[in-house]
Amino acid sequence: MKPRAPKTRPAKPPAAPIALRPQPEPAPLAADPARMEIFLVATPGLEEPLAEEVRALGWDAQVQPGGVTFAGGWPDVWRANLEIRGATRVLARIGAFRALHPAQLDKRARRFPWADWLRPDVPVRIEASSRKSRIYHAGAITQRIEAAIRDTLGAPIAEDAPVTLKIRIEDDLCTISLDSSGESLHRRGHKQAVGKAPMRETMAAMFLRQCGFDGREPVLDPMCGSGTFLIEAAEIAAGLHPGRLRHFAFEHLSGHDAQAWQAMRSAPVPPASAQPRYHGSDRDPGAIRMSRENAVRAGLDGWTSFENRAIGELQRPEGPPGLVIVNPPYGARIGNKGPLFGLHAAMGEVLRERFRGWRVGLVTSEAPLARATGLPFREPGPYVAHGGLKIRLWQTGPL
Repeated sequence: MKPRAPKTRPAKPPAAPIALRPQPEPAPLAADPARMEIFLVATPGLEEPLAEEVRALGWDAQVQPGGVTFAGGWPDVWRANLEIRGATRVLARIGAFRALHPAQLDKRARRFPWADWLRPDVPVRIEASSRKSRIYHAGAITQRIEAAIRDTLGAPIAEDAPVTLKIRIEDDLCTISLDSSGESLHRRGHKQAVGKAPMRETMAAMFLRQCGFDGREPVLDPMCGSGTFLIEAAEIAAGLHPGRLRHFAFEHLSGHDAQAWQAMRSAPVPPASAQPRYHGSDRDPGAIRMSRENAVRAGLDGWTSFENRAIGELQRPEGPPGLVIVNPPYGARIGNKGPLFGLHAAMGEVLRERFRGWRVGLVTSEAPLARATGLPFREPGPYVAHGGLKIRLWQTGPL
C-alpha cells in the first residue's frame, strides 16, 4: 500500500501593496495669547526673592532653573515689565513643536503663525540654543527660523532689531519665546550717570527685599556710588513703578493695544516727601553729583539726600532707626585688597558707635572683608552672580 501524497493548496496570488497616504505635517502648537507661560529671567542666586516679589503682586509664581514662571495673558506681560523690580527680562512663551532633524524644523517653522505675534514691518532678531537634541547647531537653527519668518511673514532680520525671539531646542522640543522687555529691565530709564562697578537696580531691589525693607523705614548707604540702593528704596516708598520711564519691546508686536497699555502705565504721581528719608554719602564728589542727577531724573530728589563725606564723618540721620545697606569695594573689582581691611574695620566701628538700633546689609565677594567690620553678621545669603564674581549679602539684626 503506497503512502498518500500530501494535499497541496494552490498558492494565493501576492497581495497588492497598500497605498499609504502621506501623513499631513502636524501643526505647531501656538500658545493661547490669553493664557501663556510667562518666564521671568532672574539674576542667578536671586530666584527665591524674585518669586516672593511676584507672589506679593498677586501671581502664582513657581521657581524654575534660571528664573520664575507663572501663567497669564498680554496684560500680565505688560504689568510684569512695568512693576516687577527683580526680573532681568520677561519672556512670553508663544509656541512649541517637535523637531528631530533640520528639514522638520524648517517645515514646522514655516507653518507657525508668526503673524499672530510679529509685525511684517518690524525687524526681528533670533537667538538660538540647543541641549540634548539631535539638532545641535545653534547657527543652523537660527538660519532656518530666520528664513521661515522672512519667507512667510516678510519681516526683516536685523542684529539691532527691537524685537528678539529666543529659540531653544531641548530634548528635541523647540520652544519659542518672545522677549517682551527689549533692553534689560535693570535699565529703569533714569540712571544716565554711573560710577565704577555699579550695582544693578534689579539686584539692589532684591537685596533690599532680603533685608526686609518695605518702604516704611529710612535707608542709608555710606558708599552710595550712583545712588542705586537709595533710588530703589525711595521708589518703593513712593509707590513708583520701576518701568514707568522707559519703553518695551512688546510695544512693537502685532495687535498691541497701545491705549490699554497707556492706561496701565499712567499711575498717579505720589505726593512729595516732607523730608528726605533715603540718605547717601560718598567720599567721591563725582559720585554725589551723579546720585543727585539720577534722583532728579527719577523724580525723587525730595525723597533723597546725598552728601560728600568719608566714612569717618558719617552721622546718624535724625529720626527712627532703619537700614544701612552698602556695596563697598572688595578688591577683585577695584584692585589691591590690602587697604580695604582698614576701610571695613573703620566702617564697622562707626556703625557700632553711631547707629545703635539700625540693621546692616553688606554686599561683598570677600568673607574676610565682611568679618573685618567686626559687625555681628548672621550666616550670609546665597551666592549671586555679579560681573563674573560671586557675591553674597551679609546681614545683622539691630545693632
